[in-house]
Amino acid sequence: MDRYVAVDGRRLRCGVTTGSCASAAAAAAAELLLMGEAPDAVELSVPAGGRVRIPVVGRARSAGAASCAVRKDAGDDPDVTDGVEIWADVSLRRAPGIEIEGGEGVGRVTLPGLDQPVGSAAINSVPRRMIRSAVGAVCARAQSDAGLKVVIRIPAGAELAKRTFNPRMGIVGGLSVLGTSGIVEPMSERAMVDSIRLEARQRAALGRRTALLTPGNYGRDFLRDHWGVSGEAAIRCSNFIGDLIDCCVELGFERILLAGHLGKLVKLAGNVFNTHSRYGDCRMDILTAHAAMCGATREQARQMMRCATVDAALDVLEGPRRAEPGCSPCGVADGEGVRGDEAAGGAEREGALRRSSGSPLARETVQSILMAVRANLQARAGRPVAVALFTNARGLLARSEDFEGALAQFREEEK
Repeated sequence: MDRYVAVDGRRLRCGVTTGSCASAAAAAAAELLLMGEAPDAVELSVPAGGRVRIPVVGRARSAGAASCAVRKDAGDDPDVTDGVEIWADVSLRRAPGIEIEGGEGVGRVTLPGLDQPVGSAAINSVPRRMIRSAVGAVCARAQSDAGLKVVIRIPAGAELAKRTFNPRMGIVGGLSVLGTSGIVEPMSERAMVDSIRLEARQRAALGRRTALLTPGNYGRDFLRDHWGVSGEAAIRCSNFIGDLIDCCVELGFERILLAGHLGKLVKLAGNVFNTHSRYGDCRMDILTAHAAMCGATREQARQMMRCATVDAALDVLEGPRRAEPGCSPCGVADGEGVRGDEAAGGAEREGALRRSSGSPLARETVQSILMAVRANLQARAGRPVAVALFTNARGLLARSEDFEGALAQFREEEK
């Protein structure tokens, strides 16, 4: 596909959505059925504007039915569906109009709050409109008013779906046929936010009034190990904390909890609500500023600013007994990348978790950060947000006074 976007200074090629692929396969199969020959490629108008050309890679015909396949091209997007074959089986039916159904490898919706109702094939509304439009255009060219049934299938879909969010979302048995624009933009942040918002919307549709957020695997593991909360129960918001806070407010959640690694959530104390490092790595600046307000010396501030992790910076506040010599950068960011505690081995991690919660200066600094995080979250949400801070080495550092009560309410709703 000859469409490109600039991402972080790189020119990356766009791809086509599963919805566009399903539409192209359905149009090709309809043409084979009604006109006797399948095209080598299908040209589609897409909601994003313009047209795309999708090659046909498979075809078959039987009495009253025809099938065609296209291959998903995700462009430069790291999409699990890249290269997968998407088939459409089109057959005649007695009733007028175009019926759309999902077959092998297309998931089924089992929980409310998604684009399609419970029990339906996970083919979203925009792809359904695209399929109807593409097949309808073929019917018009063929001057046929025959009723048609379109079944979309993805032979590898059931296995590939295990590597997606579908099981968490209540979509079982296969992949979803998605896409609102018809185009896949490489590494699109908006697509990631939309998928996370969908999970929040689904929980609201189930009647939940309390939302528990955590940025990622660190938070999920900590919630499980420290409070016994299932990893599947929390909404993982990645770096898009501000977007998910906004979403929870829009959906009417009465209580919002946020649990995360200090190395990520410290950025919220500086009003940075997208915590990806490309938007600025201000961890040490914020941590050092709060330490200075709490009484850290100039030399301690200098040492903290040279540290690579918040644990190393807290070591500085706890004095020479635990300070790491030089606090030189190690190349692994807090809350991101390889887990340093795992790399060091289980025994070392157990020893680290038994360490004290630190000096009065370290505790006061963490408490100052907690208060700033809370204040900025409340300003954004228009209501209090319960917060818990931890690191892998130290465990729980601080939590707001309303966290335990809100967590108890969350547990009650999960029963």
